Order: sequence, then structure tokens, then C-alpha cells
Amino acid sequence: MTATPGATPTIVLVGHGMVGQRFLEALAERGLTATHRVVVLCEEPRPAYDRVQLTSYFSGRTPEELSLTDTEFIKDHGIELHLGDPAESIDRGARTVTARSGLVVGYDVLVLATGSYPFVPPVPHKDATGCFVYRTIEDLLAIEEYAKSRATTGAVVGGGLLGLEAAGALKGLGLDTHIVEFAPRLMPVQVDEGGGAALLRTIERMGLTVHTGVGTQEIVTDSEGAVTGMKLSDGSELATDMVVFSAGVRPRDQLARDAGLTVGERGGIAVDEQCRTVSDPRVFAIGECALAADGRVYGLVAPGYEQAETAAATIASDEAAFTGADLSTKLKLLGVDVASFGDAHGTTGDCLDVVYSDSRAGLYKKLVIGADGTLLGGILVGDAEAYGTLRALTGSVPPVSPESLVLPAGAGSGDRLGPSALPDDAIICSCHNVGKGTIRAAVTEHGCTTVPEVKKCTKAGTGCGSCVKVLGQLVTAELEAAGVEVDKGLCGCFARTREELYEIVLALRITSYRELLDRFGREDARGGEGCEVCKPTVGSIIASLAPSIGASGYVLDGEQAALQDTNDHFLANLQKNGSYSVVPRIPGGEIAPEKLIVIGEIARDFGLYTKITGGQRIDMFGARVEQLPLIWARLVDAGFESGHAYGKALRTVKSCVGSTWCRYGVQDSVRMAIDLELRYRGLRSPHKLKSAVSGCQRECAEAQSKDFGVIATAGGWNLYVGGNGGATPRHADLLAQDLSDAELVRLIDRFLMFYIRTADRLERTSTWLERIPGGLDHVRDVVVHDSLGICDELERLMREHVAHYRDEWAETVGDPEKLARFVSFVNAPDTPDPVVSFVPERDQIKPDLPLLTIGLRPSDDVLEGSARR
Repeated sequence: MTATPGATPTIVLVGHGMVGQRFLEALAERGLTATHRVVVLCEEPRPAYDRVQLTSYFSGRTPEELSLTDTEFIKDHGIELHLGDPAESIDRGARTVTARSGLVVGYDVLVLATGSYPFVPPVPHKDATGCFVYRTIEDLLAIEEYAKSRATTGAVVGGGLLGLEAAGALKGLGLDTHIVEFAPRLMPVQVDEGGGAALLRTIERMGLTVHTGVGTQEIVTDSEGAVTGMKLSDGSELATDMVVFSAGVRPRDQLARDAGLTVGERGGIAVDEQCRTVSDPRVFAIGECALAADGRVYGLVAPGYEQAETAAATIASDEAAFTGADLSTKLKLLGVDVASFGDAHGTTGDCLDVVYSDSRAGLYKKLVIGADGTLLGGILVGDAEAYGTLRALTGSVPPVSPESLVLPAGAGSGDRLGPSALPDDAIICSCHNVGKGTIRAAVTEHGCTTVPEVKKCTKAGTGCGSCVKVLGQLVTAELEAAGVEVDKGLCGCFARTREELYEIVLALRITSYRELLDRFGREDARGGEGCEVCKPTVGSIIASLAPSIGASGYVLDGEQAALQDTNDHFLANLQKNGSYSVVPRIPGGEIAPEKLIVIGEIARDFGLYTKITGGQRIDMFGARVEQLPLIWARLVDAGFESGHAYGKALRTVKSCVGSTWCRYGVQDSVRMAIDLELRYRGLRSPHKLKSAVSGCQRECAEAQSKDFGVIATAGGWNLYVGGNGGATPRHADLLAQDLSDAELVRLIDRFLMFYIRTADRLERTSTWLERIPGGLDHVRDVVVHDSLGICDELERLMREHVAHYRDEWAETVGDPEKLARFVSFVNAPDTPDPVVSFVPERDQIKPDLPLLTIGLRPSDDVLEGSARR
């Protein structure tokens, strides 16, 4: 069939990826969808989705959650979207496009958004069974199916952005994973040698093996043509069952070539500043397939969005030009923050570097400063918290010293710089080119009072999302500057903060969420059911104050049970396949052989996966919900208690062996760690709490990365607070030094209860210490010097917690009523969850996750089979 241009002009879009969808939105914003027929030819079987977040598909995000396309948008604007029907040829003379199905569409304007294709090095056997590329959801489906059925080891060719994401996916699938990168470091385009070294150390600590400075020479196969290994350029061989090529992309320009359009020497459809092809003014090219007027092909989404807007504006006869783009980028790869902006590699003459590096914490921060003090660019690895502010300051002289911009909190960094100090022309959202002035105007001129409203008004924060935190800070600052009362309430149910609710519960001895909501909730929330924000928050407050206000300390008693998060609901951590983990407390990491044997026997008898953790205890994974009471009954009989791995409470107090065994130890760190863990066990708090005790200054227990850490000295103990490992590392601050045992415990009591009293919901001590007015100095005044006169009360609250502590699992296994909740199906309590299943790996088990599907329910026979372990 043939459709030809008639009275209504036709715009044909070839390709419906992220840039293609942005082009359609830009057409709609300019009213062109009302005056033009818009036809989209899409190769993939689904509309545009977030390719930047592609790897999150392995973490459980569905295609619907990844989708960027609102079906109502397509319908409301009359867009004709043809899925799974790519364009196969263009007849520029007749102005038609022919699709694979045989559909022929005439056009007045043709826009090519065909994107790119993965580059696969021309090595022997590159198409062997077990070789894949990493580009689409279909690629991920194929990788997962092969990994589950035929592979235990995988190798990724390419250590750039997508290569590291692919490596993370293979690791998540349970494969021993290798990364092969031809350049001398990972992410060679984005980071320098120092940043690459920090990234390498962090990734290797995750258990991945990295090979840099070598290339792939040949894929080795068996007699059936399946991958068995790789030959590398240094002469070594790597045994692997599958290979994922992620060595960059190339512009997908074959359709344009066949149509006689001009392409660059190294690919890319040549366009002018209006994104028109230089060969034909009726044909545009945008995104990764386009060779821009500045001679570059842009592989990031932000430049593609700008090109889409330029093309739409040009079609609407508005003035617009794309002359180049900011290549700044911020990503989280394998859980590691990596960002680069501006002249990250210092190519400008006479520039200087300001560098902060912490090898142990995996941190690397470099700023490139011009001779006149101008911030030219930078690289951030391990902590990219300041990315939004730094990128916006690029090209100007920062109002504070460069050193204060890279030193972490708690390292004597002096004045901090927030987004309020940025000039109005600073770009906050590079995806949509939105400046600070535009965001301020959305608040002051358009009446926006929330981040979602500002997003809708300006599009800031709707791209990659890296600017959302800065966006929120700007909105709040602008509202406060205008004298507008900013709603800092906990949620839509409570206008008060968590700190205020804590004081109300403590002062009035309120033991019921219902009473608190009906008396102190917002008017329209009273009598309601509450929400998923306030219910667990209030549940935690009541639990932490239970002995003092006369409430039950058992979190599953009565109304409390309905307030708990999923993990607390079954006193165990929910894992990715619907099974649960079992984590008994091992105070200080010390355990007798008899108890080790008990753990081993239980893990063997119930077929559980066992893992020694960084918190110096043994986790057991793979328990079904109905097995939890059986497992814990045996653990309790053997003298174990709950490790509270599931709760916002104290997790562990690590220790080294201290003066008892170590020749360098100056205090008994094991005894102190055990004493502290037993004292604070079960203490409910706004977020999890971690601690450690080191027996000397060599710091083997890593106490300075904990919420409260203790380091032995010849004169006693030094107490550090507000540390954090994980995604946003922070060194703890020294609160007090050379303390006796009694002084140490007293200060920790005060510190923890003051934190629990004043912190926000889900706020770690590290964030709280930076947020609370006065910071460390204020906390020291309160906790050490009793400046507020509340230390007696803080100590009393802790004494009451210690005196009334009861092990949750010991109470549970002894009460048939409490045990009744541990079933998969309330209406079929004897039926196990059929989806929870496992497969063997390294003499243990791992989750047998279902293949990624799109809205499909497993058949009954599949469900029946998956019920078998």
C-alpha cells in the first residue's frame, strides 16, 4: 500500500529511540502534530525506552518502567506508530520511504533517528555461539538465557561506559566476569590515569577481573562452534563461555548511504547547524546517526535531545541551531559514581590540577583550573555528589578555593559551596539545556512550588536525572528567599517532621500510629490509612521509644505489624527471587567452633547458600518464608539471636583481634566490640547503624568508615562518628579522644539517642552530621558538653532500651500466634511459593530467576517445576 502527501503535510520519523521520542515531544510542543501527519517507523517491537538505564532491567525494572512513551501521548497527537517495521529504503525523488512490511509512506519532511550499532572487532569467530552485543532489551534476553543454560564465565570486550554496565549485568547473572580493554585504563574517554586507577581498584574489589592494555585477537571455539575462550594480544589466553562485545558504537547510516545522502569519512550522516542533511533540505538527521556541523558524532543523550529540538524548531520555521554540546556525564557503573565535565583531561594551556585521592576508599577527584582561577573541568570517581554544582560552575571562577571543592566532608575542607552560589546562566540540566535562571523563574514567575511542578514547567530533571538533587535545593532556596513557607512535613499525612513526631510520641507517650495520625496528622489524612512513608517511620519511632512510653518492644505486635516494611514483616531480608536470608548475630565477629558447626548443619539441612560478610558474620540465603521459623528455632536453641540485618537498627560491631593476639594491639578490641554490640542490639533508628573497634592505629577494623567507630590508643579509646562506606563514602569525624571504657560507652549512648531523636527519615549519621545546624561542633557541644541539658534524658532512654531488650526471633518461635504469619499464601498456608527456585553453583545454590519476559505469566507446568528445589 502507498500513502502519498496530500493537503496535510507529512513528517516521517525513522527510528523511535530516546532521541526520536524527544523529537515527537518537540513537534507536539510547537503544535506541529496538529497541522501535520506524523508517521514513525520503528525497528524494535516496543516504543522508545530508556536505553541509559538499560542495565536496570536485570535489577527488576520492567519494560513498562523503562518506557519513555505514554500511549496517551501517541494517541492524543494522532501519531502513527509502526512497531517492528523499520524503514528499508528511501526514494528521495518520489519522497517516499518503504518499510519492511511493504508499507510505502510519502513525506514532506523526513527525519532520520536511526541511532547507532555496536562495533564488533573483526576477529576470527566473532559470530560464534556465545558471542553477543549489548544494545537492546532483546540483547539482554539472549545474554541471560545463554548465561543460565551454558555459561559460568563471561568476558566483556570493552571497558567504557556500556562495557562496565555489561560487566555488571554478567556479574549479576552469577558469572565469573572479565573485562578486556585495549586502552591502558578503564573508561579512557571520561577519566584520566588517576581516575582509572581508582575505578580499577573498586571494581576489582567487587570480584571482577580486569585486563587493560590488551586487545582481543581471536575467539576460541569448540568443535560445535561455541565459545570456549579468547586469545589476547599479549599472547595470553582467557577461558570463557561467553563474550559480550561492547567496544563502542558506530553511526547507523546505511539507509542514508543507500539513498545517496552524504556521510562522513568515519560514518555519520552529514548535517548543517539546523540538523538538515547537507544533501537534501527535506531530510534531517538527529542523534547518534548524525555527523554534526562541528564534525562530531555525539553518543550522549543530551546532545541528541538538543538536536531533536533544533530539528523540530527548524521544521516549525523557528530559529534554532546546534553548534556543539556539553559532553559532561555522570553515571553509576557497577555501583560506583563516575563523572567528568568540561576539559577533564586538562588540554588547555597553562592549566593546573587540584587532586584529592583516597585509594582505600576508592575516591578520586580532580579539578582542572585555568591560570586565572577559572574552573575548566574535572573528574570524579567514587563520590560525584558535587557534580551538579561543579559542572554548572565550569567556565567561571568559583567563589571558594578549589581545595574546598574536592576535599570530602570531615577532612578539613572549610567552606562548602551549594547551588545557590551559582550564577543564573549556569546550566543545571544539560539534557534539556535548562539554566538556573529558568528554574528560579519557574518558582517566582510561574508559581511552581515543588520539584515535580518545576520538572513539568522546565523539563529540568526529566532526562538522565543527575540534576534532580540540585534542582530540589534550588526550589527550596527560592521559596524560602521569597518568604514562602516550605512544607517540610514528613509526608502527605503529617505536616510535622520526623524529629517533631519523635518529640510528640515521647512527650505524650503515644503508643499507637492511629492515635498519632488522628491527633497530629494533616486534616485530610485523619481517619485514613496513612502512607508507605509515615507508617514505617512512626513504627520505628515507637519501637525505639517502646520501653519509655509503655509500648510493646516487639515490632510485630498488634498494630505495629501493619506498619513494618517488607523485611521487618518476616524478620528477614527479602532477596531477589522471593526467598529470604537468615543472619544470626555474631557479636564482634567472635564465634565458638560449636556455633560454627550449628550454622553449617542448618545451612546443609535446609540447602542454604552461605557467605561470610564484610560485617564479620555468616549470612545464609535461600530460605522460604515458611522455613524461617524452623531455621530460627534451631538457631535460638543454640544460643543465637537475631542479627537485625532486616531492620533499621544496629547491624554489626566489627573488630580486629586486638591486644589479646596482635603484637601491635594496645587495647582489647574484641571485648569492647562484643560489649558494644550486645548493648545496642535491637536499637531501632532512622537508618541502619554500623560500628567497628580497632585495637590500634593501624585500623584493621575500618572504624573510621562507620556510623560510630572506636580506635584504641595507649591512653584509652578515640571515638569517631558520622562515617559511611557504600556508594557515598565519608570519613568519620573525631568526637572525643583517650576515653575510658565508661566514658566511651556514655558518649556513644548520648550520640546514638541524639541521632535517633533529631535525624530525618532514612538519614544515615553521615548525612545527618552534615545537615544538622552547626554540624560536628554542635553535636560535640550537645553530646560531650551537654549544652542543651538533655544528656541525662539521652542516657536514661538508652538504659531503658538495654534493660528491656528482647530477641525478636526468640519471642517469635515460642508463640504459635506469631508463627502463623510465616506462610506464602494465607489461603493455602501449606503451599510454598512456586516461583522460588534455585540452581547449583560452585557447590552451593543461586536463585533460578525466570527469563526476562514482557507481561507474560509462566505456564502451569513451568510453575510446577519451579517449586522443586
